[in-house]
Amino acid sequence: MNVCEIARGDGPVILAFPHVGTGLPPGVAARLNDEGLLLRDTDWHIDRLYADLIPGLTTITATQSRYVIDLNRDPAGNSLYPGQTTTGLIPETTFDDVPIWRAGHGPQPADIAHWLDQVHRPYHAALAAEIARVRARHGVAVLYDCHSIRSRIPWLFPGVLPDLNIGTDGGTTCAPELETAVAEIARDSGHSWVLNGRFRGGWTTRHYGRPQDGVHAIQMELAQISHLAAEEPPFATDPDKAAHLRLTLTKIVSALAEIAPGLARR
Repeated sequence: MNVCEIARGDGPVILAFPHVGTGLPPGVAARLNDEGLLLRDTDWHIDRLYADLIPGLTTITATQSRYVIDLNRDPAGNSLYPGQTTTGLIPETTFDDVPIWRAGHGPQPADIAHWLDQVHRPYHAALAAEIARVRARHGVAVLYDCHSIRSRIPWLFPGVLPDLNIGTDGGTTCAPELETAVAEIARDSGHSWVLNGRFRGGWTTRHYGRPQDGVHAIQMELAQISHLAAEEPPFATDPDKAAHLRLTLTKIVSALAEIAPGLARR
C-alpha cells in the first residue's frame, strides 16, 4: 500500500500533510456509515493551498484517510490533550461526536494493530527518513506540519477558532526565532491567529521537534473558513480566500527557510 507521496526538495523545510488523504481500503469503506463516507474531517485541499509557495520545499502527503488511522496521534494511544475532548488513533466519531461506523462494525484492537503496521509506521518511517536527509544536507531540518479544521466545532472547543493556529508545544519544539517569526507574520497578516491555543501541536510536532538535535517542528492548524467556500460538503475551495491566504503562507515558509541556515551554524 502506498501510504504517502514524497516530493523531495533541496531546501531545509519539510511540509507534511498527514490528514489530506481520502483513501479507504475496501475493508474500511464497507464498514463506514454514510456519515463516515463523507470523510468530513479531512484537511480539504491544503496540499494544493501550499503547493509551490517557494522553491526547494520537500513535501510528504498522506494518501489514506484519517478514518483508517490518524497519523498525528501517539501510536501508543495516549491522548494528545488529557482532560479535553479529542479523537483517538482510529476515530469512532466525527469531530461533532457523530458516529462514523456502521452499528456493530466499529474498530477493534486488531484493526489498530493492523493499520499501525500498514499505514502509521510506514508514513512516519518515510517522514523520519526525509528529516534525516534534509538535516544531513543542511545541518538542520524544519518540519512544518500542515493541518486544517472547521472553525466551529462545539464538541472540541467553544466559540470560533482563529484562522491561524500555531503550535510549538509551548515553545519546546522549535527555536525561538522560528516561533517568533511565524507569530509576527500571523499578527501582521490580517487573519485572526493564536500561538499555542487549543491546538499547540500534535504528536508529529511533539515527537520530531528536538531543537537541540537540529530538528525544529511547528504545526499550523488553519480554520477552514479561511480558504473554503463553506465548511460543509462539497468542501470546495474559495479561490479568492485561498489566494489571499497563500500570501501569508508564502511569507511563513520563506521565513522558515531563511532562518534555518543560521540555526545550523550554532
